[in-house]
Amino acid sequence: MPMVEISFITGEVLFAIVWFAARIIVCAQRRSVDWRQEARLLLMFINLAVIIRFTFFPFFPVDGQVQPLVFDPSAVFPLRVNLIPIEHILWFDTPKDLLINIIGNVALFIPTGIIMPIVFKRLDRWWKAIPAGMLISLAIEVLQLPFASRASDIDDLILNSLGVIIGYCIFALVRRARG
Repeated sequence: MPMVEISFITGEVLFAIVWFAARIIVCAQRRSVDWRQEARLLLMFINLAVIIRFTFFPFFPVDGQVQPLVFDPSAVFPLRVNLIPIEHILWFDTPKDLLINIIGNVALFIPTGIIMPIVFKRLDRWWKAIPAGMLISLAIEVLQLPFASRASDIDDLILNSLGVIIGYCIFALVRRARG
């Protein structure tokens, strides 16, 4: 199988097609549309689209273009996985790059911790919302495995989970303040 490149736009369009097809199927099965819930789900769609942008497509532009996601079957193995916390986090060239990685991984998932309990009423408690957010992060790390330009890292999972926790705390504080 030859190498396949997926552009950022193509990736996001494919995600949108799958998302909206799933929403159409769900609404057709229910034979009704809850427009308020669909608006809340749109927040989750935007949140996931942003996460896809920064986790699957490298942050730095090349020739003014965002780098494509590369699937090269000959480069899948050995898998690029780090299961040792903090080991790779110290490999950054500069303290600035390290700080951008840490803050970026945490900040990227703060909205997830806020949005999930709003959109999914069953996730309105910390013991439900935080593991769900961690599962989203884990799914992304696993989905990165077959792509030569990406790597799965326990540090990303830890930092993303911290973002979910912070986001959920913000949600809980606002909920408590509103009474």
